[in-house]
Amino acid sequence: MNMPTNRVKKLTGHIYSPWGIQNAGREVKTITDAEGIFFYDDNNKRYIDFSSQLVCSNLGHKNPAIVEAIIKQAEKLQYVNPSFITEIALESIEALLSVMPKGLNKFFFSTSGTEANEAALKMTRQFKAPEYKIISRYNSYHGATSAGAAFTGEARRFISEQTRCATEGIVFAPACYCYRCPFNMTYPQCNILCASYIDYIIQKEGNIAAFIAEPIVGTNGRIVPPPEYFPMIKNICDKNNILFIADEVMSGWFRTGKAFAMEHWNVTPDIITTAKGVTSAYTPIGITASSEKIFNFFETTPFSHGHTYSYHPLASAPIPAAIAEYKRLMNAKIIQKGAKYLKQKLYELSDKHESIGDVRGIGHFWALELVENRKTKVSFDKNKEQKTMTAKVAADAMNKGLFVNPWKDALIIAPPLIITEDQINEAIEILDNSLTIADEKTVSTGIKASRSSEF
Repeated sequence: MNMPTNRVKKLTGHIYSPWGIQNAGREVKTITDAEGIFFYDDNNKRYIDFSSQLVCSNLGHKNPAIVEAIIKQAEKLQYVNPSFITEIALESIEALLSVMPKGLNKFFFSTSGTEANEAALKMTRQFKAPEYKIISRYNSYHGATSAGAAFTGEARRFISEQTRCATEGIVFAPACYCYRCPFNMTYPQCNILCASYIDYIIQKEGNIAAFIAEPIVGTNGRIVPPPEYFPMIKNICDKNNILFIADEVMSGWFRTGKAFAMEHWNVTPDIITTAKGVTSAYTPIGITASSEKIFNFFETTPFSHGHTYSYHPLASAPIPAAIAEYKRLMNAKIIQKGAKYLKQKLYELSDKHESIGDVRGIGHFWALELVENRKTKVSFDKNKEQKTMTAKVAADAMNKGLFVNPWKDALIIAPPLIITEDQINEAIEILDNSLTIADEKTVSTGIKASRSSEF
């Protein structure tokens, strides 16, 4: 159904637009339908969802098994006080236990990734009192609430710092960003200084309760660490008796080819926070999973946290169905096959376009970082243009039927895990065409694009 333009403009003028300047006259698309890897606007124009919306629609749109699970639960029990136990909560716990890393078997349900991180913060500070400081990393993103933003190592935390009670005690460390190493070093000669430096921070700061990190940095770059990084971090945490929190909100749920990205390095954190893909974004759920050691502490000490919508029955309904779908896709090698082909096509794309400075990622979780000059690695937006080059490329691709999210200097390549080779080809063809916009402004250097996730 085509929505009248004047009605859309009038009503969107009453809506707060997230993470941006408010403008009632802004151009906005009305989305009316979605199925598989595609979604449709009110003109019935089809778009390939090449970023899984906000890296959350892992199983695509309108999955029959998940839709059926939601309908059945809606017909049976929509909500109950979270102090009660429901059948769907028990089924969800059982499904989670079948995929969670061994030892992470105690769960708290909320309704978002940022709430999962907030629960982890409260849990940690109660468990580790009087230690209260948390080490996070620059380039990270951990949520939009005051506590979630406090962890966040980029500009979106700045407004939250005005409420100091929420942000007090957060310490930031350098990211393991090999393409733009904060120490200006090169792997492996660096000896993973970004990891060993965490030990230095712990010694100098004192009162450290935990270290939090996205196993693969999500929003801010799909940054894959060197293989030694997280084993070193876990050893440092254990040696200093501090907790290790893994934020798997984006990197979890087979996005990287494993149930959780930490499994790539055989590292088990003390707490995992996750959301998004656990229901493939069909309903809002956040999960904080902890070790038994932490849970046992609260056998005699009150757990000072909760929500009206904790363990929400209708929101929990897709969990068992989604986990069953992930297992089916993995057993059929559909996820693995798609990931291998996507990697190949992105590498081919980087060989063609001078504007791609670095291509990095794993599984169905990639970044194309655009630069004006491969040799100097200077970004297009060094002068902080209002509309970034990545946004221009993404806008052109959208006009051609491909949705790819831009964020700062990188394009977010994170399609649904069900994407086929033919669909990847169609998406890459559009992106190939749109990247010429950036190429026209690029300094030719003859240098090949970096592949900083290949170690």
